[in-house]
Amino acid sequence: MGAPGPKPTLLLLLMLGVVCCAREVLVPMGPLYRVAGTAVSISCNVSGYEGPAQQDFEWFLYRPEAPEAALGIISTRDIRFSYAVFGPRVAAGEVQVQRLQGDAVVLKIARLQAQDAGIYECYTPSTDAQYLGSYSGKVELRVLPDMLQVSAAPPGPRGRQAPTSPPRLSVHEGQELALGCLARTNTEKHTHLAVSFGRAVPEAPVGRATLQEVVGLRSNLAVEAGPPYAERLAAGELRLGKEGADRYRMVVGGAQAGDAGTYHCTAAEWIQDPDGSWAQIAEKRAVLAHVDVQTLSSQLAVTVGPGERRIGPGEPLELLCNVSGALPPPGPHAAYSVGWEMAPAGAPGPGRLVAQLDTEGVGSLGPGYEGRHIAMEKVASRTYRLRLEAARPGDAGTYRCLAKAYVRGSGTRLREAASARSRPLPVHVREEGVALEAVAWLAGGTVYRGETASLLCNISVRGGPPGLRLAASWWVERLEEGELSSGPAQLVGGVDQDGVAELGVRPGGGPVSVELVGPRSHRLRLHSLGPEDEGVYHCAPSAWVQHADYSWYQAGSARSGPVTVYPYMHALDTLFVPLLVGTGVALVTGATILATITCCFMKRLRKR
Repeated sequence: MGAPGPKPTLLLLLMLGVVCCAREVLVPMGPLYRVAGTAVSISCNVSGYEGPAQQDFEWFLYRPEAPEAALGIISTRDIRFSYAVFGPRVAAGEVQVQRLQGDAVVLKIARLQAQDAGIYECYTPSTDAQYLGSYSGKVELRVLPDMLQVSAAPPGPRGRQAPTSPPRLSVHEGQELALGCLARTNTEKHTHLAVSFGRAVPEAPVGRATLQEVVGLRSNLAVEAGPPYAERLAAGELRLGKEGADRYRMVVGGAQAGDAGTYHCTAAEWIQDPDGSWAQIAEKRAVLAHVDVQTLSSQLAVTVGPGERRIGPGEPLELLCNVSGALPPPGPHAAYSVGWEMAPAGAPGPGRLVAQLDTEGVGSLGPGYEGRHIAMEKVASRTYRLRLEAARPGDAGTYRCLAKAYVRGSGTRLREAASARSRPLPVHVREEGVALEAVAWLAGGTVYRGETASLLCNISVRGGPPGLRLAASWWVERLEEGELSSGPAQLVGGVDQDGVAELGVRPGGGPVSVELVGPRSHRLRLHSLGPEDEGVYHCAPSAWVQHADYSWYQAGSARSGPVTVYPYMHALDTLFVPLLVGTGVALVTGATILATITCCFMKRLRKR
């Protein structure tokens, strides 16, 4: 009997071992379509090999006109491997092989030529003990003509364009910036276009390093913005749309100073490879415009007139404010507010608000001017007028006009972009020349508790216009341990210029009456005087003038000397107090003696 042959199971295992360890060279699935003049990369890797970890690779090309002739392109082990048609390109670095790892490389051709079309073979010289598996892989590359076209479209209706190439576009801060781009391709294969708008800072060289993407339409039709513009895209301030077959339009709402620069349109053509992945096969860029943003802060200017004013009390005061500069008109993208401020002569700072018109054209008065006849109105496209119907001496000071410019962001949100103040405008209002004096005293000189204290105030007036009216008020300062308190004086009562009484707070809380007892004489009465009414009182007269607009203003004031009110006790009260004290002491003493006797008696009773 002969020796038994190998068992079937062993044969199967041997076959499986051979298969799993066979060399295999992998290249991309073909055919690959690329565009002439662009770069291409073809990967190649080997597996299942024996020998060193670093394998060598050789690339060949089989052209369609000579499908059997292998043209050596480049090798990883022989620098003289390249054929004459590829030698100069390899030497110039236009064609090169880049090693990714020991068993993987990529063939790179910087600028494809039409004669580069054909079958590419990646061959790996054997390092195996046995010749098993595949030692090369092939993929077809087809070179398409460059049919991609990109150019600037005519600008939108926004902005001013100067007749230059590339055009220079000037927009105001807050306005819309609209730019158009034409991108088309006539490639015979099915491709997708991705179009993006980018910006380079002014005077910077154009390149990928300096070009910052604003917004782009991807090959999958998704709209995405560059990192600095993502919030504006989400807020609706940045838009990108396709109009027609080949026109793309970008709109930047609410232009900002940082939007200035040179804008470009970049179109990229993409094709889907047989393995399902997408590859960019062409890219072109066109300059759209040099954009200048006229910031409102650099344009806004404010002037006032008609110059230094000198008027008398009661006369009207008119001041004009003119807002100038290359400014966008009020509308959906810009708005303005104008107001007047006044500072007393010699006071620092711009002062307090007199009146203003807000961005909606609604007027309002500043604190302290309520109730007066003051008008703030727009009399021309950029001219505003402040009118005080009847000026007062207190209106004298330095006036400034304040203008603010706003730009509208997303929705109806306004953002203050600039503000400017005018030069100071002095205004002088002649004083009325009213001099007041007041003399106050306590009628009778001495007042007792429970009685009525009458305080009189006589007022003398020098100067003033006809129709001058007087008012007088009474004030008290409390005494604490014989000294005046540090708190402010309290109003007790008074009579205004119309003869209307005004009551304040009496220290003792009792009834108060104020009255005019003569043309220039006022009286304050404190009924049922108590010890809490003790204090230092004074009279404060004031002179008032009424103008033609029926408004009142104070033309003068004065203050009388102090009047001390001390409520004395009656003589009978001084005798009654010791009597009450003596009676109280006797009652306490008797109660003490009685309690002591009772206590001792109870103790003896318990002992018994």
